[in-house]
Amino acid sequence: MKRQLLFPRLLLLAVFLLLEAASLYLVSRNAELQRTWMAQGGHWFMDKVWGATQSVRNYYSLAETNRQLALENFTLQEQLLHCQEQLRSQYAEDQKVDSLAGYGMIPAEVIKISRNKQHNYLILNRGYQDGIQEKSGIITHNGVVGIVDAVSEHRAFAFSFQNSDISISVRLGKEGSNGLLVWDGIHDNGAILKEIPLQNHYQAGDTVFTSGHSLMFPPDIPLGVAGKAKVVNGATHEIEVTLFQDFSSVRFVTVIHNRDMEEIEGFEL
Repeated sequence: MKRQLLFPRLLLLAVFLLLEAASLYLVSRNAELQRTWMAQGGHWFMDKVWGATQSVRNYYSLAETNRQLALENFTLQEQLLHCQEQLRSQYAEDQKVDSLAGYGMIPAEVIKISRNKQHNYLILNRGYQDGIQEKSGIITHNGVVGIVDAVSEHRAFAFSFQNSDISISVRLGKEGSNGLLVWDGIHDNGAILKEIPLQNHYQAGDTVFTSGHSLMFPPDIPLGVAGKAKVVNGATHEIEVTLFQDFSSVRFVTVIHNRDMEEIEGFEL
C-alpha cells in the first residue's frame, strides 16, 4: 500500500518543481524588476562563493609567503651588516679586509619559544648539519634574540635574551659609554643598561647598539632606545631601555657565528 502511494507523491513533487522552475523562468523573461533581483541574487551568490574560495587560497599561501619574506629579509640584513662594516673600514688606515668576513650567517626558523619564565629559551629548526655552532648569536633586523647553547644534528637550543643569565656588551649612542644590557625580567620589550659611569652623560632617546666587544655579535646592531636612569651605589647609572625586538612575534632569525672565536679565546686562557 505504501509503495502504491509513493509513486503518486513523487510525481506530484516533480510536477511542482517543474512548475516552479517554469514560473521563475517566465518571471525572469517578462518582469524587469524581478529579473534584476534575480541577477543581483546570482551575483551576490557568486561573489560569496568566490570570496570564500579566495580566502582559503590566501590562507594556505601565507606560510610560503612568510618564508619568502624571511629569506629576503635575511639577504637584506646580511647586506646591511656588510655595508656598515665597509663604512667603518673607510676610516681605518691600511685596513683592506672587511672584518665581517670572519662571521658566518645562516637563516633559521624558531620552532619553539619560552616567554613566561625567568630563564626563557628557544629552539631552532637548524643544527650542526646546517652549519650551526654553539656560542653563535641569534639576531633579527630588530636586534638580538639570543645565544645558541647546544646543537644537535637538525636542531639548536638557545638561551633567549629574555633570560636572567644573559647579558650583552653594548654601547650607548654612536660614541658613548660601553655597558651591559640585560632583560628587565618583566616586559617583553624592556631591558636595563648597567655600568654606565656617572660622569658619562647621555640623552633619553639615544640608541643602544652592540659594542663589538662580544665575540658573538658584530658592532653597531641597533637594539633599542634609552629612557629613564637611576643612580646605583653612587657610582653608575642604570638606564631603562625599550627594545626594538618584539619577542611575542619572533619567528625567522639569523644565526651569526664568529669564525675567529676559538683563536681569540685562546689568548684569554
